[in-house]
Amino acid sequence: MSNDWVVVANNLVKTYVMGEVEVNALRGASVKIARGEVVSIMGPSGSGKSTLMNILGCLDRPTAGEYILDGEPVASLADDQLAGIRNRKVGFVFQSFNLLSRQTALFNVELPLRYAGLVEGRRDKAKESLIAVGLEERMTHRPTELSGGQQQRVAIARAIVNNPSIIMADEPTGNLDSKVGKEIMNLLLNLNRERGTTLIIVTHDPAIAAQTQRVIRLRDGVVEENGETA
Repeated sequence: MSNDWVVVANNLVKTYVMGEVEVNALRGASVKIARGEVVSIMGPSGSGKSTLMNILGCLDRPTAGEYILDGEPVASLADDQLAGIRNRKVGFVFQSFNLLSRQTALFNVELPLRYAGLVEGRRDKAKESLIAVGLEERMTHRPTELSGGQQQRVAIARAIVNNPSIIMADEPTGNLDSKVGKEIMNLLLNLNRERGTTLIIVTHDPAIAAQTQRVIRLRDGVVEENGETA
């Protein structure tokens, strides 16, 4: 295993205050993920999977602990700084696709580039990204005109358009039938092989986890297992 870590998280704690009640979503979770690695995160409901993913993806910050993303300490950054790093370094793929329904596939893929302030070459980069996921014939279609698998391909194209260090996929095949789910998983794994992009997949599905190089298991806000897949 390379020691070129893209993710270094030490003793992450996340506490939510709900009225007079404190909920400890993470209780000292530590994770390291190497550049180019394919990792799955598993655990029962309430184990802290989503909280960990949100922190690793710079959607949230820990209450305590250290997080270094691609060499940058990010745990204590302000919201706008977190947003900038998230836009440059992390691509997200969600179970529900999260596409703008009234916009074309091409516009949806351009969004991260718009947020980054890129003007010149933006459309060409978005087209290249859609071609990479096999949707060169669907660029002007809206999500309602696409199948579930095609919508997820648009979401993946959007995730990779900035050449991020990490793709984080939260149940990426959860809304797809098994055949299309296999196609989407193969696409993600091919992107890892061809581009060397680190792939972190949150999943309940052992068949998905079995395709990754390592499974990180959470229970009650701590890392229960950090080992290799069988």
